[in-house]
Amino acid sequence: MENVTARKGKSADVRAAIAAERTEPADLFDTLRTDQWNERSLCAGGRVREAAAHMSMGFRLSLPTMLGELVKARGNMHRMTDRVAHRDSAAHSTTALAAFLRDNAHHPRTPPVGGLTAALGHDVVHGLDITVALGLERRVPEDRLRIPLADIRPSGLKFFGADLDGVRLRAEDIDWSYGSGSPVCGVAQDLLLPACGRRLPAGRLRGEPGHRFTRSAGES
Repeated sequence: MENVTARKGKSADVRAAIAAERTEPADLFDTLRTDQWNERSLCAGGRVREAAAHMSMGFRLSLPTMLGELVKARGNMHRMTDRVAHRDSAAHSTTALAAFLRDNAHHPRTPPVGGLTAALGHDVVHGLDITVALGLERRVPEDRLRIPLADIRPSGLKFFGADLDGVRLRAEDIDWSYGSGSPVCGVAQDLLLPACGRRLPAGRLRGEPGHRFTRSAGES
């Protein structure tokens, strides 16, 4: 019984973290200028508005619709989500994109693999795709951040196309590291991003291999 109670308590904590990682970015989105909505996010090929549309995609599309879109994309999940995000970001106002996220803060949807932990990681990473790209210093609270950090796995690195061979990610603000090899240092939330295939703006990472995970001037 104690184990069941502990699991329920942990699930409740993760659900609360998910709700916060939807509500807080939605509130921030309401403050963005039009030019900021049109800036490139860290998510490949998309602006801030596409990243915001992607964050709420799982709430707005039914499973049959999602599967239909996946068939159109010939089974490529990345191609499917990119196409739908571009379509939906054009169809909805920025006010609506923020509201979709806020209104679904407690939506029970989870990704096909990974459950609640993956759902939290999804929201944290895509929120950072926006705030880091815009230079907004929103900090994800450590208790929330440690959940996706602890969930970094080789299978996830492969899914995102992240190459961490010969690299040790080492946080400067909390006691956390991942991998082995030459150190790449920075704040923990920035280090989560290379593990998800992102390239960061210059100056956020330290260490010789950091250039592998840094945007070029043309990508900014």
